[in-house]
Amino acid sequence: MKPASHIAVLDDEVDITLLLANYLQGHGFRVTQLHNGRSLMALMAADPADLVLLDLGLPGEDGFSIARRIRESWRCGLVIVTGRGDAVDKVVGLEVGADDYVTKPFDLRELVARVKAVLRRLTPEVPAAPAAAEASSCDRLRFAGWQLDTAARSLHSPQGAAVPLTGGEFDLLCAFARHPGRVLSRDFLLEQTRGREAAPFDRTIDVQVGRLRKKIESDGDDPQLIKSVRGAGYILVPPVFHD
Repeated sequence: MKPASHIAVLDDEVDITLLLANYLQGHGFRVTQLHNGRSLMALMAADPADLVLLDLGLPGEDGFSIARRIRESWRCGLVIVTGRGDAVDKVVGLEVGADDYVTKPFDLRELVARVKAVLRRLTPEVPAAPAAAEASSCDRLRFAGWQLDTAARSLHSPQGAAVPLTGGEFDLLCAFARHPGRVLSRDFLLEQTRGREAAPFDRTIDVQVGRLRKKIESDGDDPQLIKSVRGAGYILVPPVFHD
């Protein structure tokens, strides 16, 4: 039996963590309730969560700083759940590596749907045995010296170094690599990377493209791989080869 995904819920309000824990446990998740950043870091070192629900409004702590520390040290889902609904906060949250951003008050069913969507993006699908050989032939994509393995969800630079990507960044790069030489609209990329659960928020794609460029472009200010097309979207310029 597949083990239950471990969700860490960090919020300074005990009533909220208890509410979320009870609801998530009812959907088959294992949940740890936390109320400060220090406890979260201790948990991640001892029993890493598969996904963190992070409140930004923590007394005496910078929620964005906690998000950066999580993203720098662990590969897990990260969903910011906060009362701060300003567009600037959303952009900053996505820039520091959050996979999704949910504002309070929220619908519990929608939150669970978003959690499941992030976890699906983080978990590679295992092909059925009869189709394994066929699937493996298109799992690895190459462009401009970069190697993208869609089955292992890994990216290696032309020098062979592993490059860590968030779930959203990986899905975005896959969308580009599967449609090279085509201008892809923000709406199309949003659907490819976040699915039907996502709210329409065009800046999400712009932020993720910017983060992705920083990781794969030699000069993020003068991108040569992923170019902007004014008023239309983005395009992956180099050809893509299938191994």
